[in-house]
Amino acid sequence: MTVLTTVSADDVRDVVNVSSAEVPDAKVLKMIKRAEVALELETGRQIDYADCTDAEKEFITVLSAIYVICYLTGGSAAGLSFQIGDQNVSALSKAPPLDVLQSELNRMLEKIREPTVERA
Repeated sequence: MTVLTTVSADDVRDVVNVSSAEVPDAKVLKMIKRAEVALELETGRQIDYADCTDAEKEFITVLSAIYVICYLTGGSAAGLSFQIGDQNVSALSKAPPLDVLQSELNRMLEKIREPTVERA
């Protein structure tokens, strides 16, 4: 039996170590929804960030964190493509490097795309 979980705004902010004052819930929830749609397009499956597997949650959380970095730096993101301008050192001084997050994201996507065989 698969236990389902939810992606929260706090989960996303924890990845880049920022507060709700720096990126409000409403903004993060929009990023979560965009990440959910990107994962749906990549996998061809219906996914609900409020009721998803651990692997889907992790992917959506990391992609949303990349979107947060783009937001904080004035960069832009569409799907899995990112353009980052000058980084805001005060807000992102504790954030993991973007290339590490992107590598993690690609690794997760490969695993999520793999066909799974479930027992009845």
